[in-house]
Amino acid sequence: MLLPIGDDNSDRTVTPYINYLLIAINILIFIFLQGAGHNLFFTYAYSTVPAEILTGTDIVTQSQVIVDPYTGQQFEMPGLQPTPVSVYFTLLTSAFMHGGWMHLAGNMLYLWIFGDNIENRIGHFRYLVFYLLCAVIASLSHVFSTILLNQNSLTPSLGASGAISGVLGAYLLLFPTRRVYAFLFIFRVSIPAVLALGLWIAFQVSSGLGMLGGADSGGVAYAAHIGGFIAGFLLIKFFDPVRNPDPQDRYITRIRR
Repeated sequence: MLLPIGDDNSDRTVTPYINYLLIAINILIFIFLQGAGHNLFFTYAYSTVPAEILTGTDIVTQSQVIVDPYTGQQFEMPGLQPTPVSVYFTLLTSAFMHGGWMHLAGNMLYLWIFGDNIENRIGHFRYLVFYLLCAVIASLSHVFSTILLNQNSLTPSLGASGAISGVLGAYLLLFPTRRVYAFLFIFRVSIPAVLALGLWIAFQVSSGLGMLGGADSGGVAYAAHIGGFIAGFLLIKFFDPVRNPDPQDRYITRIRR
């Protein structure tokens, strides 16, 4: 298991206010609007529902009583709730909600480590637009994959993973040899970004391909991760005003000489 815990920020020259703001918004929404995961009515109202996006209509379904097969305990699972805004707006709102504390913590860790480098490189406003655009593209990737894979189009999806995947795609292109610090099981290691993020996207692709063979996704929207990553990898070329190699990338510098 590889868990990134930091990277080399020695060349950072600006305070990543937007990245801090995005992290704060995600945390505040989860705690106060989602009720730390307990306010399912709010969550189901603002999550992305593929059928709603494809039809352009707000779908409301009835609550269901679910019985835990192990304990026999019954609990009510809310159905899809009325969405107070356009259903297309949920392509964005869903990217600021999470399914639980671990889901939130994992996403915010990756955003904290890799987002500041992108903001430092392209500037505050460009970074904000880039992040939001990746979020929308990632949500659309999930919507269309749901139809292509013949999955339940009424299942809501949420999470910042797609947008953050876009950040990772940009990071991989701009800083391929930047040192990333991580825990490999119990060992602290320093590895190049191309290896750390290469392993991450390889896992996403392999898991996504497994779904083509009928495997269960385990509640993870792998298509959103892959779509967001590709979007970030391609779009950063248009958002990067520098268009120069990473000054810490000695390998590229040697080639240019």
